[in-house]
Amino acid sequence: MRKTLPLLILLLTTLSAARAQFNVDKVIMVGRSALYYEDYVLSVQYFNQAISQKPYRYEPWFYRGVAKFYLDDYMGAEKDCTKAIELNPYVSDVFELRGLARIRQRNFKDAIDDYTKTIHFNPTNRNLWYNRVLCRIEDKDYDVAHEELDSIIKKWSSFAKAYSLKAEVYMQQKDTLKGSQMLDKSLELDPYDADAWAVRAVISMSEREWKDAEKQLGKAIHLKPNTANNYVNRALARYNTNNLNGALADYDKAIEIDPNNFLAHYNRAQLRVLVGDDNRAIADFDYIIRLEPDNMMALLNRAMLRERTGDIRGAIGDYSRIIEEFPNFWAGLSSRARCYRMLGLTGKAEMDEFRVMKAQMDKSLGLHKRWSQKKKLEVRKKSDIDFSKYNQLVVDDESTIHHEYANVYRGRVQNRKVDAELLPMYHLSFVQYSDGLRTYQKYDEELETINQKEKLRRKMYMTCSTNALDEKTTKSYFMLIDSLTNVIAKSKKLKDDKALLLQRSIAYYAIQDFEAAINDLTVYIQTDSTLSLAYMQRAVCQAMLNEFNASQGIDADLKAIRTISDFDNALRQRSGNAYALYNRANIHAMRKDYDKAIEDYDKAIALEPKMAEAYYNRGLCRIYKGEKSKGTDDLSKAGELGLFKAYSVIKKYR
Repeated sequence: MRKTLPLLILLLTTLSAARAQFNVDKVIMVGRSALYYEDYVLSVQYFNQAISQKPYRYEPWFYRGVAKFYLDDYMGAEKDCTKAIELNPYVSDVFELRGLARIRQRNFKDAIDDYTKTIHFNPTNRNLWYNRVLCRIEDKDYDVAHEELDSIIKKWSSFAKAYSLKAEVYMQQKDTLKGSQMLDKSLELDPYDADAWAVRAVISMSEREWKDAEKQLGKAIHLKPNTANNYVNRALARYNTNNLNGALADYDKAIEIDPNNFLAHYNRAQLRVLVGDDNRAIADFDYIIRLEPDNMMALLNRAMLRERTGDIRGAIGDYSRIIEEFPNFWAGLSSRARCYRMLGLTGKAEMDEFRVMKAQMDKSLGLHKRWSQKKKLEVRKKSDIDFSKYNQLVVDDESTIHHEYANVYRGRVQNRKVDAELLPMYHLSFVQYSDGLRTYQKYDEELETINQKEKLRRKMYMTCSTNALDEKTTKSYFMLIDSLTNVIAKSKKLKDDKALLLQRSIAYYAIQDFEAAINDLTVYIQTDSTLSLAYMQRAVCQAMLNEFNASQGIDADLKAIRTISDFDNALRQRSGNAYALYNRANIHAMRKDYDKAIEDYDKAIALEPKMAEAYYNRGLCRIYKGEKSKGTDDLSKAGELGLFKAYSVIKKYR
């Protein structure tokens, strides 16, 4: 009786949770866990549950707003924050999130109001002041922006970005001298600010100091290599110093980063014309015209190139589209007439030539019609429609600087991401393993036995790939949990139905309810303590829960010891469990105990020589230890085994 009582209590706890009679605090906590692990659609489902049960609590409205913000539903995020504020107007985080959502919708005035309220709660938070000033600048309220920047500089005199923002305001007010002085001060405080170097380069370009601009943009690119606009600007600087190959290389890189970058495509096309690469120039103009079908300057350039390369009918088509828009474009009519004659269409050629001749006569009599201002406005806002400038490079109508707002919500998730992070742990799943290119079944003898012998609702797989759930899949998991719960509740002999507990724990893991999954696995282990996979799966659930708790400021050290203990137990039951060895190695690596991690990865690879993830993670551990040569060898092997992301990491560390 003493032995069975704890098991029955735990089982009853698990079953009651499974019937979806969650208390709202738990639902919110599980939703926050899903949020942390970037499963935004799933987290919305949890917060929906909490709102339906207790709509008067502000927290689920707020956290659902966070999830919608991550899903780029900024309007939905704003509405949820507004509801949360109605319920509790004293939480600064809600105003801050609504401010960010409004910024994304370019509603800067209301965003300023939100930041003002947030600053009232947190007057020492520098990021809030910074974002409010950015909104002032976007709203072109330069006088107030200057005042607020003065306040920021008074509070935080060594904050370099305040000086660079002040420089930007001066530039908008056409005071480049003071702008330069402020930028010099900013770079003196922080010479590693890529944005400040980029702004400094804009000033140099406005003063036609092309060599200085190229050097400054080079520094900006070195510090922040994935900003397309910096390459576009440096290409212009290089063009003006007659470094055409360098300019072309910069446009290539800008397009690699931002495939839809209009300026890069357009100007690269012009440079290709300049160096005689007509066919590839046409390809660039094709792309531009797909982006902007009514771009007259691009059509004119393509028409001339098509005529030059022998595509006469294509040239006629382009000239005709321009003439349809600008009937008084006499040079276009002359060109089309020339093309008609090449095809032997003399009658059409003569009609165009007559129109040109009539226009010349009208002009001599003072009857020549010019393009109206209305017609100019129908073209493109940021380009000059003077067809005599068809072969010039294009720049934005206004010098724009792209700001990066201080964003605590994106940061909580994104800051966990690095260029090279450990691949996740292996776990049981209802979805087959996928490495991004292939989907197939990872073999495990214990798992194979369970799949063949036990009565299961779904086949189980071994995987380390993770995918965010969509709404349909999320509902299917909830339905599966309800179905399994009903069967388990009616079970007269739990030992005979223990596989259903294992399956329900997998479903709980999929919907990020790690506590419920751990409870089911604990009950399973108490009914059958011989299954290595049960200990391993419980350890994985505990590790996921520990990581989330640590992110919330909860001490997880004792639980981390329990995680290692479960992996040890898994390996005592079956020393040949390569997946448990790999997972235990991951725990050591996360604790920066790289020697122990490498030792476990070695053992896992000895058992499973084709486990690409073990090579990949061992490679990272070796690199972190300073053994770059051995580390890149491991990454190379991981790439050879099909884990192709390893090659980009090799490139980074070489």
